Amino acid sequence: MEENRRLEQKSYGSRGRILDRNGEILAIDSTAWHVCADPSYIHKNGDINVVCSTLSREFNLVPSELYDRLNNPGRQYVRLMKFVPGHRLKRFEKNTYGVVYKPDPLRTNSVSGRVETVALKGVMLEEAPIRNYHKGALMAHVVGFANKEGVGTAGIELRMNDYLRGKEGLRVSEKDGQRHELYPRRTVDVKPEAGANIYLTLDQQLQHVVEQTIEKMKVEFNAKGAWAIVQHVRTGEILAMASFPTYDLNDYARAPEEWRRNCAIGFIYEPGSTMKAAVIAAALDQGIVNETDMIDCENGYWVYGGKKLEDSHGEKMLSVADVLKKSSNIGTAKIALMMGNGRLYSSLKKFGFGGRLGVGLAGEEHGIFYKPSGWSKISATRIGMGHEIGVTALQVLSMINAIANDGVQMRPQLVKQVKANNGTVLEEFRPEVIGRPISARTARQMRRLLARVTEEGGTGIKAALDGYTVAGKTGTAQKTRPAAEGGGYYSKNFVSSFVGFLPAEKPEIGIIVVADDPGTFTETNRKIGYYGGTVCGPAFKAIADYAIRYLRIPPEGVPVEHAARPEL
Repeated sequence: MEENRRLEQKSYGSRGRILDRNGEILAIDSTAWHVCADPSYIHKNGDINVVCSTLSREFNLVPSELYDRLNNPGRQYVRLMKFVPGHRLKRFEKNTYGVVYKPDPLRTNSVSGRVETVALKGVMLEEAPIRNYHKGALMAHVVGFANKEGVGTAGIELRMNDYLRGKEGLRVSEKDGQRHELYPRRTVDVKPEAGANIYLTLDQQLQHVVEQTIEKMKVEFNAKGAWAIVQHVRTGEILAMASFPTYDLNDYARAPEEWRRNCAIGFIYEPGSTMKAAVIAAALDQGIVNETDMIDCENGYWVYGGKKLEDSHGEKMLSVADVLKKSSNIGTAKIALMMGNGRLYSSLKKFGFGGRLGVGLAGEEHGIFYKPSGWSKISATRIGMGHEIGVTALQVLSMINAIANDGVQMRPQLVKQVKANNGTVLEEFRPEVIGRPISARTARQMRRLLARVTEEGGTGIKAALDGYTVAGKTGTAQKTRPAAEGGGYYSKNFVSSFVGFLPAEKPEIGIIVVADDPGTFTETNRKIGYYGGTVCGPAFKAIADYAIRYLRIPPEGVPVEHAARPEL
């Protein structure tokens, strides 16, 4: 085949769709076009001045720059504009020699009365799919985005890129002098194939409510950021995962990098008192303490290893059950010491702290949890109350859900199914057990003890829900100061949280809500409104209140019907 008569056309299958668990489309390819030109053909058969004046006027291009790009008779291809949406090309029609342009308003010839059109010989429109995110910012940190070249770059778009991307098609043939294909000379004709469709475990209705709730919490309590997760206890399926600030996936390039971070899996923080649930659960499970054992909480002030430890409300003797209910730092520190460094470390490792849980998104952090060989004399007392350990919100929720699930820890899942365009299931993700950190007996005991946290006198009373037993734990921890600033802790900067599940007797869903540095300052420079129970408790309640109605969970608990039926 002579090279100048060879016709080789590559085509690309559309990228697969991303949908929520109920089939609502979250990401889909839409048609766009590249505006291209053949300078050699324009030079021989067209009018470069007409092309330049028409395109520059229509697309607000600089005529002189356009002329310089087209005034090159030796080139046969130049791309003038990329990914132009179809609505901007309504005045153009393809033709055998290029395109025809119809001005607007339509001009008619005063003599013939016919519409005046402009022939743009050598100008071509190349179809180029562009990713469209129908829901804008909804689920942005999970769905992620594909770049203009159709390559997944973040979130599910990145993780499932091999499934989502379409297969390339190729046509090899010959063309005549008018650049038309000679069909009998076609030697290769491989049609493109569309990519597979990804069905998430997330529910867009529940996700929407979660996103609204954490945004409202952030504004109300003047926090720097907020994030939350809703997870099905027995399967590990994540029903909602939100982070705020967020961004529009259709305009991702303009979003600050920090806004694009999925804080639910990628923000490492010291959890504070939510860690007490894991420590006390392990101590009970190993028979180190009983819930009725009395702990001297030193009236709220204790010195150990030369360092003081305080409680916000001084207590003298508390049972282990009340240490948890009232969230005593001193009581939990003493229990951690009873466990010893080795047992404390191994117990928390069994819950998954210090390692990725395998949710399957780029940006999931391990957290920070050093081996006992690097601990100081007081480390156990600080780790017991949620300091000297860095976690993600997903890790804390996974821990509390293991307690909810009779001591069985499930892998968190975001993808439910992968389906080909013809409906064939290519992959289906089943619930997966990743550990059994405590016994079923201890888990049942802890569910009862954690339910007391939201009762009168507990720190999580604002998370309580009428008609339901809510089990959970508050957390308020000072933020660590970078080494460049001297290390240690900030005195007035906190991460606040609430994590829990419901119904406590037969749990169905677990929820965590986290606020980064909430609170306001009084005239005397005292910070108020930053405690986990105050900030995150009401947000937890709002999410839970919607979830139980939307998922139709009665107070005694039943299996969640994930094909959820909206009521609001």
